[in-house]
Amino acid sequence: MTTERARYFDTWYANMAESPLVDEIQRRHLGLPPGLPSTSLLTWDGLAEVTDELRLAPGRTLLDLACGRGGYGLEIASRTGAKQVGVDHSAVAIEQATALADRLGREADFRVGEFAATGLADGSVDGIVCIDSIQFADPPEAAFAELRRILVPGGRVVLTCWEPRGEPATERYARLARLQLAAELARAGFDDVTVVERPEWQGAERAMWEEAAALEPGDDPALRSFHDEGVESLRHWGSLRRVLATATAP
Repeated sequence: MTTERARYFDTWYANMAESPLVDEIQRRHLGLPPGLPSTSLLTWDGLAEVTDELRLAPGRTLLDLACGRGGYGLEIASRTGAKQVGVDHSAVAIEQATALADRLGREADFRVGEFAATGLADGSVDGIVCIDSIQFADPPEAAFAELRRILVPGGRVVLTCWEPRGEPATERYARLARLQLAAELARAGFDDVTVVERPEWQGAERAMWEEAAALEPGDDPALRSFHDEGVESLRHWGSLRRVLATATAP
């Protein structure tokens, strides 16, 4: 079933494909190499840390949940030798991720699915990564239960996200406040739960948003969205902290 949010992201990803300047700005500030599109805001150094935390051996299966255009998951799979599955609720994102894998000569299984309905079998993946997207799960407890269901014993889940420092000022931050990563992971039955702050990632974000806010987007919808998010992010800067959450399935 196509949800309203999936339709929104279908349009967002379609617009991104027509606006290479957004990718150029994001890659420059996040330190990403040419050809690796960013769906979210993880830096190149952050991607290395996420890859290490997954502890994937060659031939194991990685799920990139909310994979977007697929770049981060494809890079992790390339570094670890893991088999990759990517799930996203946007059909347009899945089309773009599949095209990227073909362009890079990589094998991956990209499919449309939801946070709480991935379509994967019990205990079928060895590691799960979700980059800057788990806050969109509604309700969050169903998504965390799904992560636990499909992960093998001893498998790792690695999430990047934000947490509020105080009272949320907008719906965007209220959604993050409701998430409570450590509590949700523990409630779903995970062990070794850790949530650590990564201010260096946030420093790269700030420089990127400053450039985005200074743009004159004209009638380019992707640039307009990028500009508006930059303005909003800077207006509420300091109300969020950047975090990396990890946990192990018992």
